[in-house]
Formats: sequence, structure tokens, C-alpha cells
Amino acid sequence: MTTEVAPLGPARLWRDLTIDQRLALSAALWADQESVPQQVEAVQLIARQLRFRPQSVLAQPVEKRIRQLANLHTVSEGVANRALVVYHLSSQRPMLEAFLSRLGISHEHGMIADTLVTAPDPAALRDAAQALAVEFPADSVRLYLRTLAGQDPETWSALAGIATEILAS
Repeated sequence: MTTEVAPLGPARLWRDLTIDQRLALSAALWADQESVPQQVEAVQLIARQLRFRPQSVLAQPVEKRIRQLANLHTVSEGVANRALVVYHLSSQRPMLEAFLSRLGISHEHGMIADTLVTAPDPAALRDAAQALAVEFPADSVRLYLRTLAGQDPETWSALAGIATEILAS
């Protein structure tokens, strides 16, 4: 008997998050002025779930939309991906910078400056991740590592296992 492991994409990652993590991601998404397409899609998802018209959802205060989105167990890859990106860039930038600097990867304020040609060495990834776990909350580190692994598995696939190890220790 074989067991299939679902790919670690943004939508799956969303499903695995705690409600507090989803609230933080939802707040970041609604606050980001460049996320309008994903906000529109989120309104449609919320409206469908609640059996409301999209206009009714839009008329609600943003705090209510944040809670409603966070309470959705399933969202699209696009909404989950954008929420993860804006969350990390808006509130976790020091961690992103520290991780990339420890790996010697060129970056601008936590955003990789150039396209990586080769995946970083797994031992270097483990060392950088463990150093982050000392400096930042383990759940935040785990989410960041899993986000990288889900967004670019060719480069960061080793991080999924490392993220699990960090939470267990």
C-alpha cells in the first residue's frame, strides 16, 4: 500500500495553518494595496461560502472580512500565495533577511535579488534554519520555510523536512 503525500503548495499550507496564523495572513492581504485581484477573489470565496452577494461582503468592515477569510478552510492557490508573500514581506522581513544572509544569498530587504541557479546545500539550509529558530519564534520560522518549499520546490524542497524538524525540537 502506498500513501500519496499532497504537494506542499500555498493552498495546502493555508489549510495547515492555525486560525491565528490565518488571521495574520488575511490582515496582511487586505492591507496590501497591490493585492486587489486576490482581494476580489477572496470576496467571491467568502460570498460563496456565506451565500451572500459579493457586494454585501464588500460593504462589511475590513475586520469582518479578515475574520471571514481566515475562517475559510480552503482558498485558491493565488489567494494563499499572495497572502503568504505579503504577510512575510510586511511583518517578517527581519527573519527573511537573516535567513538569506546566513546562506550568503544576495537579497534586497529579504527579497532574493537574483534568480538562484542551484539549490543551496541542505546542510547549509539546516544550519541557517536552526539559527533562525533560536532568534525567531519556531512557528514563524516553520511557516517561512514551508512557504519557500511550497513556492519553489526545485530550489527549496529540503526545507519542508527541515521545517518539520524545527517544530519537533
